[in-house]
Amino acid sequence: MSTVTPVSTNTSQRKKVTTLTFRQKKERGEVITMLTAYDYPTAMAIDKAGIDSILVGDSLAMVVLGYENTLPVTMEEMLHHARAVARGAKSAMLIGDMPFMSYQVSVEDAVRNAGRFLQQGGMDAVKLEGGRERADAVRAIVGTGIPVMGHLGLTPQSVHQLGGFRAQGKTATAAKRLLEDAKILEEAGAFSLVLESVPARLAEFISKQISIPTIGIGAGGGCDGQVLVTHDLLGLFDRFTPRFVKQYANFHAEMNKAFADYIDDVESKRFPAVEHTVEMSDEEWDAFQKEIK
Repeated sequence: MSTVTPVSTNTSQRKKVTTLTFRQKKERGEVITMLTAYDYPTAMAIDKAGIDSILVGDSLAMVVLGYENTLPVTMEEMLHHARAVARGAKSAMLIGDMPFMSYQVSVEDAVRNAGRFLQQGGMDAVKLEGGRERADAVRAIVGTGIPVMGHLGLTPQSVHQLGGFRAQGKTATAAKRLLEDAKILEEAGAFSLVLESVPARLAEFISKQISIPTIGIGAGGGCDGQVLVTHDLLGLFDRFTPRFVKQYANFHAEMNKAFADYIDDVESKRFPAVEHTVEMSDEEWDAFQKEIK
């Protein structure tokens, strides 16, 4: 008698990841995984792989829309891509990245635009940049029932103020301010915190000092989770690759080769071949010929 165990045909959807999941993972010492997505097929693939969370990042501005930095992307553009991601991912927690000037002008703007990410974008939470200067906005958004992820360290929307894409928290004074900001955001009600381009020992220290999970990007392995821009991970963004990125594929080169092969096949008439072609029967062709005479 065969002892081979049949392959399970259970294709039930995994349990939805929530802010509670994040908290429980930190408590159990389990690492949280996050990637960015901006469209339906990518979101579906990432979700099926078992990711904890998908960020519809304002990195959309650079890696998809071709802007020089994240500042030009609008709420309408963010919501358009958020909806596509929401259609593709059903289990991961979905986080909408609030774009430049959607929350800085007033707390009222911040609450209104955060609500749009849930109402119109299908997101489960929002992310915004900044520390103590954003505490009131975080507190107000959370007060309406919308989960907020904070973002400290290298905050790309402040690229001009920071003097470029530079690591943060490298001096004792700056490190102390980052720790204080992390605690302020925790107190304001943020459910988690991105730490970007922060010294690894500082990121690990902050992670141990606060009860909410930290998600690192260029902040070492001592954070409670990790996030990367998917286009960097896949080698799809050819302009530059941050030093903290591990590239798991080189899709840009693969795409170039595929496009060049296609051009060559078309020009040499190897494509389309018979197997790519629809035909009609000889009988119908003959009837057509008679019809046009």
